[in-house]
Amino acid sequence: MKAILHKAATRGHADHGWLESWHSFSFAGYYNPERMHFGALRVLNDDTVAADMGFGRHPHDNMEIISIPTSGELLHEDNMGHRQVIRAGDVQAMSAGTGIQHSEKNNSRDEEVRFFQIWVFPNLRNVEPRYDQKTFSDEEKKNRLVNVVAPMGSGNGAVEIYQNAWFYLGDLDRGVSLEYQLKDPAHGVYIFLVEGNVTMAGESLNRRDAIGITGASKLEIRADSQAEILVMEVPMSSR
Repeated sequence: MKAILHKAATRGHADHGWLESWHSFSFAGYYNPERMHFGALRVLNDDTVAADMGFGRHPHDNMEIISIPTSGELLHEDNMGHRQVIRAGDVQAMSAGTGIQHSEKNNSRDEEVRFFQIWVFPNLRNVEPRYDQKTFSDEEKKNRLVNVVAPMGSGNGAVEIYQNAWFYLGDLDRGVSLEYQLKDPAHGVYIFLVEGNVTMAGESLNRRDAIGITGASKLEIRADSQAEILVMEVPMSSR
C-alpha cells in the first residue's frame, strides 16, 4: 500500500472577494506539478460563494462534473433547459460530453453557499451531455458510507457518470470504525475529510485533510471525533 497525505493548508488558495476557493489539485492560477490529478480525479475545489454572487454561464466539454453543497443553496442553470436548486444533502452530476454551458450562482441574497466541485476524467468521450441530481438524507449517511456517485448503468440510486468511479459520503460518530472494500484493487482511493478527525492508513487526518491510497484492496477508517468524510474510488489511469 502507498499513501500520499495532503494537509488542508497545503492546498492552493484563491480569494476573489465574492469567491474563496481551495484547490486540492492544480487549477486556474494554482499550479503544482506534483498535484495535477489523482488518477481519473482531476479537480477537487472547496468553494465558498458570497450572497447573490456566482459563476456566470461558461462552457465545459468531455468532463464529468460533480457538485456537493455543504451549506446554503446553489442555483444551477444550463443550456439543456435545467434550472435546479442544489442544497446540502444533494449531489449533482453533469456529463459535459460534446459540450455544455452552465452557470452556478448563490441562490440566497443573505447567506453564503459552500460546496465542493469535483471533476473526473470520463472513460467515454463526446457523449450527449446529461444531468443527474439526487438527495441523500442524513439518516442514510449515519455511521455508514452511502454511495452517491457510481458508473453509468449501475442502477443503485446514485448519480451516474461516464467513469468507473464510486463516491461515498459518511457521517460518523466518535469511535466508529468502518471498513471500505474497493470495487477494484487496481483503483486508488482519495479520502477527503469534510469535518472532524479520523485515523486511517496510519495517519491522523483533520478537517479538510485528504489522503490518496493505492495498492490496497480494503481500508479501515476510524472516527476520532464526529466526522464527515468523502470517499472517492477512481481508476488510476486518467482516461
